[in-house]
Amino acid sequence: MGCCVSKKAKLKANQVSRWRSTGIVALRDAKLKTFPDEVLDLEKSVRTLDLTNNKLVEIPLDISKLINMQRLALADNLIEQLPVNLGKLQSLKVMTLDGNQISSLPDELGQLVRLEQLSILGNMLTSLPETIGSLRNLVLLNVSSNKLKSLPESIGSCFSLEELQANDNLIEDLPASVCNLIHLKSLSLNNNNISQIPTNLLKDCKALQNISLHSNPISMDQFQQMEGFQEFEARRKKKFDKQIDSNVMISSKGLDEGVDL
Repeated sequence: MGCCVSKKAKLKANQVSRWRSTGIVALRDAKLKTFPDEVLDLEKSVRTLDLTNNKLVEIPLDISKLINMQRLALADNLIEQLPVNLGKLQSLKVMTLDGNQISSLPDELGQLVRLEQLSILGNMLTSLPETIGSLRNLVLLNVSSNKLKSLPESIGSCFSLEELQANDNLIEDLPASVCNLIHLKSLSLNNNNISQIPTNLLKDCKALQNISLHSNPISMDQFQQMEGFQEFEARRKKKFDKQIDSNVMISSKGLDEGVDL
């Protein structure tokens, strides 16, 4: 028995040593029900933490010790809320929270000023905090498959945003500030309740190449009459032609990308 305990302890010690030297903690599919203390003890050593597909219900306040962490993957757990001191993870660039039971995000989310990718699809969000507008380096935001009725006006301050996915929600309209997203390339809003979009969207979002609005009460005629539609079409076609020239395999669904209504 003592031999087995000693062997397990040695394996654990080797694992922790490896985490410390690489900065990568990978514990996918480990059947964890609680956050591992040995990870928290690594503090500044952790650069990437992957706890995908476990049974975690909560994230401890002490996660704030991992101040050098750049990537945090917590998808497919049972998490209901995030700790308020999440904002202390000032080095965080990528955070994945898909497939949990999160109903709200803390205002402190806005403190993650280096965040570039945030994915929280398949949760129970009813709103996003206004502080999300402080995420000036955010390039990708995926909030699909939640219960959102709107997006905050502050979304227009996410000036680096290139891709916004908000499919399968209850969104009725978009804030006018979306027109400030001059780097936005792709906007996906399938399966919502949107009957109109901001009139200047196509005119002001000069990088926009793809808009997907399947299963919304908005007509193609409305869309085509918007100012800037011709320029948008030219960008969409240029991208599509480039894909063809590059011999990219495009599915039948892909042929529709650009304007999906």
